[in-house]
Amino acid sequence: MGNTPSREIDLIKNDNQHYPPPHKSEHLTHPKYRADIDGLRAIAVLSVVGFHAFPFWVKGGFIGVDIFFVISGFLISTIIFDNLERNSFSFVEFYGRRIKRIFPALLLVLIASFAFGWFLLLPDEYKQLGKHIAAGAGFISNFVFWNESGYFDNAAVTKPLLHLWSLGIEEQFYIIWPLLLWAAWKRKFNLLTVTIVIAIVSFALNIKGIRTDAAATFYSPQTRFWELLTGSILAYIKIDKQNIFAKYKQKLDTWLGAVIIHTPEADGNTLHNVQSLLGAALIGTGILIITKEQFLTGMWALLPTLGAVLIISAGAQAWLNRVVLSRRVLVWFGLISFPLYLWHWPLLSFARIVESETPAREIRITAVFVSILLAWLTYILVEKPIRFGKYGNAKTITLIVLMVIVGYVGYNTYKRDGLGFRFPKIIQELTQYTYDYKIEYLEGYCFLTPEQDYTAFNSCETPNEKGKKSILLWGDSHAAHLYPGYKATFSEKFNIVQRAASGCPPILDIELNTPPIIRPHCKKINDYIFEFIKNEKPNKVVLAAKWDLYDWKKIEVTIIALKKIGITDIDLIGPVPQWTDTLSKLLYLYFKSHRLNKVPQRMTFGLNQNLIKLELSLSDFSNQLGVNYVSPFKILCNEAGCITMLGETGDTIISWDSEHLTNIGSVFLVSKFPNN
Repeated sequence: MGNTPSREIDLIKNDNQHYPPPHKSEHLTHPKYRADIDGLRAIAVLSVVGFHAFPFWVKGGFIGVDIFFVISGFLISTIIFDNLERNSFSFVEFYGRRIKRIFPALLLVLIASFAFGWFLLLPDEYKQLGKHIAAGAGFISNFVFWNESGYFDNAAVTKPLLHLWSLGIEEQFYIIWPLLLWAAWKRKFNLLTVTIVIAIVSFALNIKGIRTDAAATFYSPQTRFWELLTGSILAYIKIDKQNIFAKYKQKLDTWLGAVIIHTPEADGNTLHNVQSLLGAALIGTGILIITKEQFLTGMWALLPTLGAVLIISAGAQAWLNRVVLSRRVLVWFGLISFPLYLWHWPLLSFARIVESETPAREIRITAVFVSILLAWLTYILVEKPIRFGKYGNAKTITLIVLMVIVGYVGYNTYKRDGLGFRFPKIIQELTQYTYDYKIEYLEGYCFLTPEQDYTAFNSCETPNEKGKKSILLWGDSHAAHLYPGYKATFSEKFNIVQRAASGCPPILDIELNTPPIIRPHCKKINDYIFEFIKNEKPNKVVLAAKWDLYDWKKIEVTIIALKKIGITDIDLIGPVPQWTDTLSKLLYLYFKSHRLNKVPQRMTFGLNQNLIKLELSLSDFSNQLGVNYVSPFKILCNEAGCITMLGETGDTIISWDSEHLTNIGSVFLVSKFPNN
């Protein structure tokens, strides 16, 4: 079997033949086509697709994005450096070619997502999709998702355009980097020095930021540009005529030749082969062992980044590049890598939305195959005809106009609250319900959000009305959502004190690395709360959390510590009913599939049944520890299912997402607790 698909490769090789010769200053020169780089693209995109479809099998596949960053930085910077040196760089042509490369497939995916969403998404979901379409069209998706990130953010799998965050970073690089290099070149700065300095600063910001604000560091261009800039540094070295590293490479090649194959001759092949094999080892190691939690330590990103640099720098004739990466099947996947990246995630995300839980393996496999088919069709029928051939300027202008229109449609959908007229009135009323947890949960600043540490409790109100006993509510957001109920039910007889923090269970002996949702400063928060309890001596302490996330048996340490300081009245609140999707979405799906004329007041559809076992275990555990166990399941559920709607007319939803209670749900639940 040959090494490359000849028709596609010839087309890419002859790309420049559609333009006048490069010696004319108004046209850009481009790097020589390398099939092995398309093979590396294939590894990157297949890793990402594998991670998204089968995260338990391809744990570190997300590092494919980092490989893409290096490749993009290398190719784009090669064009810029070479043409600046030739005095032939054209911003108009540079950006025009970027538009023809990126806009066609992106437009298709944005339009298709809008069409799918019209039939599948509720108004609030469609409103969010509209915002994401507008952000994708404007290449600011990373900033939008950064702004949305938080403890109560929608699950990533329910955002069909979440993957466009990386495209946003790349496009921001494409906009900023040519301007910066051109300005530096005009002032006769050393471009390699400029590139290295900016890369070091960006990497330092990444390492520093990952410890203080992981979301900002993940989505921010200034903390991700260093990956693209490693490719830029390699591009400069590759085209530098003086080749300042040549003599060091020769010495290293000689040494490696003597060590590996016992020959003193230096021909460069040994070094190049070692480079590519070492690069492949780094990437392979990353795909196999890196987890999302490890990646957020910052330094792990060096594995895929340096691995890609080593493979590219080894050159097309290195054994791995020539024999493996240049194989026909990998090059084919490399050629369709961009549309494949764009198509695969919306298909998997919409499958998750339709199923209201993780789709079956067969569905995910089907989604992957369909995304490959769509990617190939996009490449053949859309990308190639637009990228190559006549009428380049007209194509560019048309693409810009279409992108503006699509962006406006998305923004208009967002401003019109998701076009709720698509649904029956009963569903519109259901989805129009809004709940501001910041008002209900954060009252008195006693529920800390992820960006806050224990010092935020210093401004927290502590009710201390004389003649009243006190109840202290301690835990994560599943403690905080009980606060409205305790306040409404018991505040006349008790001082209700809340000390809760998102992602922080009331476990003193807490392990910070498992699970990943636990925040690094949870230990300090819990130590602060325990000291507060020692000083204030509340009459009752209520412990509540999303127990299925944590090693809940370690609550024994907290209970023993509380009893040692004289707190003997302790309530342990069990899990509330949890749903596989937002409750409003499940109610709509049930309403639609069963052809009902009203929303069901109780339902088992979409209920997480795994919590029933946890419920029994927690109950037995509480009895052993001698604390009071309160079961929300026994209050909210019976043989007919769990309560979904409450209120005088039964029209107010009990949970505003998949597991957190609304105000009315909290009040109803707590009002059924044992009389304190």
